[in-house]
Amino acid sequence: MGTSRMFRVFVVLGSAFMILLIIVYWDDVGASHLYLHTPVSPGPKIPHHPPPPPPRQPQASRTPSFLSDIDAFVNQFLEPGTGEPTEAAPSDASNQSEKAEERYVPRREWKIHLTPVAAELRERQEQRRRLLQEMCANDSVTFPGKNRSFDDIPNRELDHLIVDDRHGIIYCYVPKVACSNWKRIMIVLSESLLRDGVPQRDPLAVPRDLVHNSSMHFTFNKFWKRYGKFARHLMKVKLKKYTKFIFVRDPFVRLISAYRNKFELRNEDFYRRFAQVMLRRYANQPTPPASVDEAFGVGLHPSFSNFVQYLLDPQTEKEMPFNEHWRQVYRLCHPCQIQYDFVGHLESAEEDAEHLLRQLRVDDVVEFPTSHRNLTASSWQSDWFSTVSAEARRELYKLYEPDFRLFGYDRPDSILNE
Repeated sequence: MGTSRMFRVFVVLGSAFMILLIIVYWDDVGASHLYLHTPVSPGPKIPHHPPPPPPRQPQASRTPSFLSDIDAFVNQFLEPGTGEPTEAAPSDASNQSEKAEERYVPRREWKIHLTPVAAELRERQEQRRRLLQEMCANDSVTFPGKNRSFDDIPNRELDHLIVDDRHGIIYCYVPKVACSNWKRIMIVLSESLLRDGVPQRDPLAVPRDLVHNSSMHFTFNKFWKRYGKFARHLMKVKLKKYTKFIFVRDPFVRLISAYRNKFELRNEDFYRRFAQVMLRRYANQPTPPASVDEAFGVGLHPSFSNFVQYLLDPQTEKEMPFNEHWRQVYRLCHPCQIQYDFVGHLESAEEDAEHLLRQLRVDDVVEFPTSHRNLTASSWQSDWFSTVSAEARRELYKLYEPDFRLFGYDRPDSILNE
């Protein structure tokens, strides 16, 4: 009897231990964290009037699988009509209420939702989206990677797609196209920055050193670490359900802006990584100064013509891919694999930003900061390219032609034909 009882005790203890192992393993692989805290299909939350649940659609007979049933599994953890996780009420409700009073209020609150978006703005977006579709289907527009599938895009090339699961937003940032301000807005919306325990609500109050800190943004290339083998599937689920937006700029003006910011100003990192190379190869400086301060002290930095030579030199990309500040938009944001819902232009930034924030229904939470910095004007292009040979200008256009055509920028004939 003693042996039998001891055997039963061991069986019970062993079963309990196995259950504990299963729970620990499930938590380690991130599934419980994913499904309880990362909603897959929220969409923008509409205040006061949550939409009625969609009618149930008859399902075709099929063999069930884990991936095909992911949405159903996730949705059971979401509050009906909100797209947000079910959470218990905070233990200290009064304290939470006091903190809520500290939230940032947009400066133009009176404009929120009072009038519909102007018809011309809606038509502008429709034209830009339609142009993208047409150019991606047009065989006369060719560039590397155009016809590959989303699954074929390497994970390292998905690092510019920032995800906000709280509001169902995906933003592909393009350097030198107001990306600092849009990153600030994404930090505010995702509530990833706290001040005295309260989410930061003013985009301009986000410290500059945190704006471009990768730890502040959850990007597609981080999915593998968190979700493992389900990462690519979840990316596609979010791409289908979330609102995706991008802001672009005249490609040549963007290049001028990148040159001005990185090589006409003191930037030690860019001097050592790029400027020294340009000076050695194209400026007859076999031993350029060791630091940017020394170089600026003797009035030495690469010319814009040197910068163009660097971009056109086949050796450049053999050594490393283009830096993100001058890499083509089609390589950063994959517009033929991702159907963007909103395409903003820097040339109409304020109108487009207001339209987008209203479309996302977050204009009661955040406002796009107005920039008063010295911007590069399109009218300066002739002056900047005056030192660049006609042949180099035409080669540079070929290099960036896909961006011109995909996003509706005119061919700069006045520069190319001079």
